[in-house]
Amino acid sequence: MSDPTKQFFDDLAARGHVPLLKSSSGTLRFDLVGGGRTAHWYVTIRKGDVSVTHDIVEADCVVRTGKELFDRMAAGTANATAAALRGLIAPQGDLSLIIQFQRLFPGPPADCADRSEAGYARRAT
Repeated sequence: MSDPTKQFFDDLAARGHVPLLKSSSGTLRFDLVGGGRTAHWYVTIRKGDVSVTHDIVEADCVVRTGKELFDRMAAGTANATAAALRGLIAPQGDLSLIIQFQRLFPGPPADCADRSEAGYARRAT
């Protein structure tokens, strides 16, 4: 079975440099709760250069949420901003980092049948 969260962070680490983050520097720790455990992903950003580890150390911004929700954000079927507004994500610290980081999540897949369920607003036609 595929793990969207692992794939997201592996892809991010493989990129090394992310132009979208060229004006950002800081550290983020994602504490993802699910299946009776908490997985930790630690992201360091230095002017767009990105590294990813599983360190459990202090970070400029710490985000705590459910693994299932993060899987959906990593797959593009849930919107990070909408989830934060609903209180499903608990960020602490430098919120400007998470605002920059959320731009890295993919958009909704073309075949996402019900975008309201995924946390996306329906567009009027």
